[in-house]
Amino acid sequence: MGALDGVRILVTGAASGIGAAIVRRAVADGASVAGLDRDAVPETDGVVSVTADLSDDAAVRSAVAEAVERLGGLDVLVNNAGIGSQGTVETNDDEEWHRVYDVNVLGIVRATRAALPALRASEHAAVVNTCSVAASTRLPQRAVYSATKGAVQALTLAMAADHLREGIRVNCVNPGTADTPWVQRLLDSSDDPTGERARLEARQPSGRLVTPEEVAHAVLHLADPRSASTTGTVFAVDGGMHSLRLPAPS
Repeated sequence: MGALDGVRILVTGAASGIGAAIVRRAVADGASVAGLDRDAVPETDGVVSVTADLSDDAAVRSAVAEAVERLGGLDVLVNNAGIGSQGTVETNDDEEWHRVYDVNVLGIVRATRAALPALRASEHAAVVNTCSVAASTRLPQRAVYSATKGAVQALTLAMAADHLREGIRVNCVNPGTADTPWVQRLLDSSDDPTGERARLEARQPSGRLVTPEEVAHAVLHLADPRSASTTGTVFAVDGGMHSLRLPAPS
């Protein structure tokens, strides 16, 4: 018997990185999973695939409805999809701000809005948002991204207050810099990928990047019906990055 036997979960941004790790872990724990992404997610035992661009409200509504139908209901929505951005308030134009907000913040709004009727019918409904340490930690050259993740954290707490009396728990997970394809693309585009990776690792007190599997573990802990009294929580998975200030290694 898995910890999530009988639980029906929809994961956005499920095709790669943290989203793919969440899908793998959820299925291993016994859940039935719908993976939503712009690209099709491989349909294996316990996994169905639905496609949508989170910037398209009609497509999101259609994909969520299909997921609910194929799963036979919905207990957990994991709003994991997101995109990155580099630069300062000066170097990012209005188009970039709108592009990143449209996915990172409004994407959560669209998916949750579409999923709420099914979640209200669940006996153990939960929403878990993938946020970021960037919501509260000073990161250079991440103005747009940090602003969107600050909005996600605030949105999570507002949603938790709005939907608690409906029996829907809402929490978020704040990873540190994770070893994902997006981070690897940033490293590959730098002049010194090895040195840049070392700098990213050094700014985390743990001395290494967060793994997608570690984030997935936290997400599914919050999704687990046994976490029934956990709501309005910001769960850091960042190697101490948001709170610890250790001396440099001697």
